[in-house]
Amino acid sequence: MYVGVDCGTQSTKVVIVDVQRAAILGEASRPHHLMEGDGGRREQDVNEWTQALTEAFHEAVAKAGIQAREIRAIGVSGQQHGMVALDADGLPLHPAKLWCDTETALHNEALIEQLGGREGCLDKLGLVLQTGYTASKVAWLRETHPEAYRRIDTLLLPHDYLNFWLTGERVAECGDASGTGYFDTRAREWRLDVFETLAPELSPTRVLPRLIDSREPVGTVRPDLARELGLADDVLVASGGGDNMMAAIGTGNIAPGMVTLSLGTSGTVYAHSDAPVEAEDAQVANFCASHGGWLPLICTMNVTSATTKVRELLGLDLEAFGECVARAPLGAEGVMALPFFNGERVPALPHASASFVGMTSLNTTQDNLCRAVVEGTTFGLRYGFERLGDLASRASQVRLVGGGAKSPVWRQIVADVLDVDVICPRITEAAALGGAIQAAWCDTLARGTGESLSALTERLVEVDLDTLTRPRGEPVRRYQELYQRYRQALAERYDVAP
Repeated sequence: MYVGVDCGTQSTKVVIVDVQRAAILGEASRPHHLMEGDGGRREQDVNEWTQALTEAFHEAVAKAGIQAREIRAIGVSGQQHGMVALDADGLPLHPAKLWCDTETALHNEALIEQLGGREGCLDKLGLVLQTGYTASKVAWLRETHPEAYRRIDTLLLPHDYLNFWLTGERVAECGDASGTGYFDTRAREWRLDVFETLAPELSPTRVLPRLIDSREPVGTVRPDLARELGLADDVLVASGGGDNMMAAIGTGNIAPGMVTLSLGTSGTVYAHSDAPVEAEDAQVANFCASHGGWLPLICTMNVTSATTKVRELLGLDLEAFGECVARAPLGAEGVMALPFFNGERVPALPHASASFVGMTSLNTTQDNLCRAVVEGTTFGLRYGFERLGDLASRASQVRLVGGGAKSPVWRQIVADVLDVDVICPRITEAAALGGAIQAAWCDTLARGTGESLSALTERLVEVDLDTLTRPRGEPVRRYQELYQRYRQALAERYDVAP
């Protein structure tokens, strides 16, 4: 048995996977509290992550009907870019600053300038710094909390922190490290000179965790924690990775020719590449994959976070919200959402706010507001999809994951807006499944029975043919017109080229 953990923005999910039977035997989740503040502050208490993992683990094991001692290895997926700053005793110096935090936007702009602008960033890192990457968070902590900053002993990402909690080891792997802003994504190594630019008082060789390969184990679960969880004393913890990297494994997106699109809290679109991508568009992140190769990726910051905000504002549960979206006509009778509740990364609008346009006394209804926010977030994903160029345009099918993918109406909207077939994997918790698959890969290699990752994904990743959704002629044409209206609104309000 293998465990996959996905620590996301809203919750931590745990799945128990029987690799031989190619089945998830048990799964559970526990929510997190998000601390929000003026200026784009979004943080979390890391103790909530470990408590959620522990509780969800016990429930998942109980649902699986197994003994925890049957588990061989654990793989952790985590929300990318978050900053977990630890002191010499391994205690957090500040709440974890998350990927969706935009309080550091001005620090990010200053860092880009210090590194020589767009070209300087590409030369040093293989990508251009984005608001939300870890680098600007370190610069922010240096300026706003100098006492805590000076006591930093280790800087970890969220999944690195959970690995540290599980094993006591402070390590990182290339996929998740790609989103720090001080990692060379082509050479697959820390860029020490860049780190010294943003944190001159800190020693990068001391503060930055040791890099390991994605097929290597971090270590074994600490004896005291193993006893608490009921595990054997030799349970491996795989390298794990960022949520997008793990979801790539969990959707079988480990070879060229496939695109994964996530309708999660944020929205991501990514495709495998065997070589680093020199993207013409700075919004494309040339991240490393957590299975080898690279995972060029774009990320929008407002998908189910935006639909949830509107749903809760209107006092609707998920079922009622879905019914509203289905009842409203295509185009929501002229109501259009620019759903930038969290600012936006693609396009780069960290200070943007959300708005609805085109509302009149006749079309301002619950149904239309719900439809408009779903369409608006999907237009944002199309904007990102186009940024990937040939990697996306050559795809004959997109694998759809995330909470929004469970909605047949939303799947149809994605198919029509992108004009491409979409389909969901049968196991929808792709990042958690990816963690479990990577754990099995790591464990079999360590035990000398090495099963290839491609063989594992072929056996464990199965698409759900009932979810296959094809674009329809007239809606595709209508959405093309509405998407151009969306682009025009971006141009008028934010000076984004139409």
